[in-house]
Amino acid sequence: MKMKTNLKQMVPYKPGVLKEGALKLSSNENRLGPSPLAVKAAAESLAEVHIYPDGSCRRLRNALAEKHGMSPGNFVVGNGSDEIMTLIAATYIGEGDNAITAESTFSEYTFATILYAGEIRKTPMKEGTFDPDGILKLIDSRTKVIYFCNPNNPTGTYVSHEKLDSMLSRIPEDVLFVLDEAYADYSDADDFPDWKALLAKYANLMILRTFSKIYGMAAMRVGYAIAREEVIDQILVTKQPFNVNTPAQRAAEAALYDRAFYEKSREMNGEGKKYLYGELDKMGLKYYPTQANFICIHVKRDSKELFRTMMEKGITIRPLASFGLSEWIRITIGMEEDNKFLIRILEECLK
Repeated sequence: MKMKTNLKQMVPYKPGVLKEGALKLSSNENRLGPSPLAVKAAAESLAEVHIYPDGSCRRLRNALAEKHGMSPGNFVVGNGSDEIMTLIAATYIGEGDNAITAESTFSEYTFATILYAGEIRKTPMKEGTFDPDGILKLIDSRTKVIYFCNPNNPTGTYVSHEKLDSMLSRIPEDVLFVLDEAYADYSDADDFPDWKALLAKYANLMILRTFSKIYGMAAMRVGYAIAREEVIDQILVTKQPFNVNTPAQRAAEAALYDRAFYEKSREMNGEGKKYLYGELDKMGLKYYPTQANFICIHVKRDSKELFRTMMEKGITIRPLASFGLSEWIRITIGMEEDNKFLIRILEECLK
């Protein structure tokens, strides 16, 4: 069997190594777990699993529309936002086309583009942050999509509303600008972009959101896109009919209405961030101030080696060599006891 030529540069995804019983602070998951209302809704829906799920996710899209003050037609729901990135590539990318992103960012943008025989172009980052001017310089007549992660994974940095607005004003109208806001629910910056204002202004904007992070539903695989209805209609052409299972749809709908859990998650993250900043400052370690639920830290040594040492001591973190950051790690901000354990082990391993 001969695989397609464009796939020969790709390798299968390899899940991170985990030690049984170790504290997992490597995947940006919500350490509070899922919303109790989401768990209840998913459990109650199990009696319906002999029936195919609603292929349009009608109830969930209605709930999203109510939450965001939009029309249900402005939303498409995917099996995680990963699936939506693949749908974007399937809809807009062909051989000879290109998509643009940054060097140290989420790998799915590259995967989706190459999967459909496109070229991925990457601009260097500036102090761990997307460089709008660098991205604009890479645009040509074959550019179809720009992927912009804000806050960025794995650095946690962000670009302000003013800078993003200025950038969007200079992007051709036939280039789709994908604003990936997987971690935006954790942001506390006053000048963080207002996506609704930007969407009202730019017809080529699409926003990605997920239930995997602040809603604590990573295993359920539910993400969604927000865009003008004409853009959503194009994406729907490439979507599989039953892509999100019923328990996941019901859980996501319930999670949207659990405001107390949402605020508790934000509060825990804010307190944990403040504590970790203080401890990292005491240790003299550089880090990027974050707008997400993780912190990117410069450990001044091989991050893979540190990963192995810390895992043996009962904690898993993310080494960032695959992002081109060989001396950096990413740690999830956890509960108080998680953060204290992390600092203790990190200090031991860096001595």
